Amino acid sequence: MALQLHLHQGEKILVIERVIVAPRVGTFRPLPEANGVGVPVEKGQLIGSVEGPGTSTPVCSPFRGELMGMLAHPGERLREGQPVAWLRVS
Repeated sequence: MALQLHLHQGEKILVIERVIVAPRVGTFRPLPEANGVGVPVEKGQLIGSVEGPGTSTPVCSPFRGELMGMLAHPGERLREGQPVAWLRVS
């Protein structure tokens, strides 16, 4: 018997992985404690910063979950919206 889902568009997201993206253009500086697989991450938790000329913008997780890996390297130049890390949400 096939599983039937009766969902309306936008009602539920069934994918349990999410990405954290760079909020602006700049150089990525991760926090050391946010660099490891399986690290728990809370919604709003700081995982690093994106630095530009005279500015530093925090990179915070919009989701609660478990860190599965960093997608940006320390010192990497990022564009706005570029994936920085991925999570498995809980």
